[in-house]
Amino acid sequence: MDNELEDARKELDKEFKQIRKDLDKLREELDKVSALGPEDDITEALKDYEDKVKKVRTGGWIGSGAKGHREAREHYFKLRGMKA
Repeated sequence: MDNELEDARKELDKEFKQIRKDLDKLREELDKVSALGPEDDITEALKDYEDKVKKVRTGGWIGSGAKGHREAREHYFKLRGMKA
């Protein structure tokens, strides 16, 4: 069980690291949107940002996004005997 718990923790850490990396990308995109002026197409920029947020949340075509972190977290907590 200890190896299984350790592996689950490694998976949780890996998934969390990926989400943090994706959040950094989102911050960069939000900075671009924030820098727009009154003559810029804010609606289109926000649509692009929203698409990127959805990709981080769902994982897009490849990967699992935040869902992967949620599943890894639930599995880890289950092994520890805790409710997620």
